[in-house]
Amino acid sequence: MGKKSIKENKKPYQLRREELGLSRDQASELLESIQPERILRIENDISSPQPEEILIMADKYRMPDLCNYYCSNECPIGQQYVPEIKIEDLSKIVLKMVASLNSVSKEKERLIEITADGTIDENEIKDFVHIQEELEKISVTVETLQLWAEKMIADGSIDMKVYNTYKNRKQG
Repeated sequence: MGKKSIKENKKPYQLRREELGLSRDQASELLESIQPERILRIENDISSPQPEEILIMADKYRMPDLCNYYCSNECPIGQQYVPEIKIEDLSKIVLKMVASLNSVSKEKERLIEITADGTIDENEIKDFVHIQEELEKISVTVETLQLWAEKMIADGSIDMKVYNTYKNRKQG
């Protein structure tokens, strides 16, 4: 194993590689199509990673949240539209979801009042923005739950075949 970097503010790509105990050469073998020099440039912020490289790292490092990190922190479009998701315990995710759903449920009548005429006037904007923020919390919580499931599949805690059997049944 190579020397462990003492650099501060390491990117998740480097942190995960080091967690796995891989040198850049070993990581390159695992990643198959990414050379050690390219890994070095990505980890040291000399070059930006390509989306295809992130997909490979996320898969081979068994860390699907690398995709969310890349999109929310490094992709110019994602920085504007993709919130960064932090994987939490399942119970915490569910409690946040229930709290957000309860909040929106209480605001449902107000949203109907605001939008019934097809316009939002100055007296309605404050409430409308608040409701949008609550809906965004639900969206982030749904994404957190999805990322949690992907992480559990990646580390083998959830059987991917069984999961996909039920998931595909719902989509078909």
